[in-house]
Amino acid sequence: MDLYKPLVALLAMVNPIGILPFFIAFTQEFDRTQRKQTIRVAAFTSFMVIALSALLGLKLIEFFGISIASFQVGGGTLLLITALQMLNAKPPEGGQVETEGAGANIAVVPLAIPLLTGPATISTMVIYAQKSKLWWEQAVLVGYGVVVALVVVLVFSAAGKIARVLGTTGINIMTRLMGLILAALAVELLQSGLIDLFPILGAKGVR
Repeated sequence: MDLYKPLVALLAMVNPIGILPFFIAFTQEFDRTQRKQTIRVAAFTSFMVIALSALLGLKLIEFFGISIASFQVGGGTLLLITALQMLNAKPPEGGQVETEGAGANIAVVPLAIPLLTGPATISTMVIYAQKSKLWWEQAVLVGYGVVVALVVVLVFSAAGKIARVLGTTGINIMTRLMGLILAALAVELLQSGLIDLFPILGAKGVR
């Protein structure tokens, strides 16, 4: 397994810079202490989603009797949809988010789930966990969850400064760039899953 690919995919999907406008809007009435608490909870929740998906995701799909190849195709399709949304400068994962009923704890819903981490993130971690043959490779996947959480903390902590420097245009450009990277990774996952399901697609000389 190429160990750098899961991290690239995670950073592209989570893309906290693309979520900055939402974070700023949701926390504009918060004081400094509340904002820091929101950042910590959102980052920790994102880590938990990534770590649990890497460690337990395979057991769940085995329980439901789903093949890895089918999951790769489904996960790759979700990634591609997410990438297309990002290429249109829409936030990844979330789409239209209903904040009513979420209460004061917006750190978990909607910030961490589904804006930062959602179905595409879970699918990606399950797929890469299946490719992990050694225990330390799974440990690396969990470690990537820590990296993502730290990036979320750093970006959200500097939300005001980053928003002023990048502006709406800069954030849109960053979201589109991450979407392009994610689309390439999605195509790789789709290709791998489809070849496993239909081996003839990978046969040389097939027209």
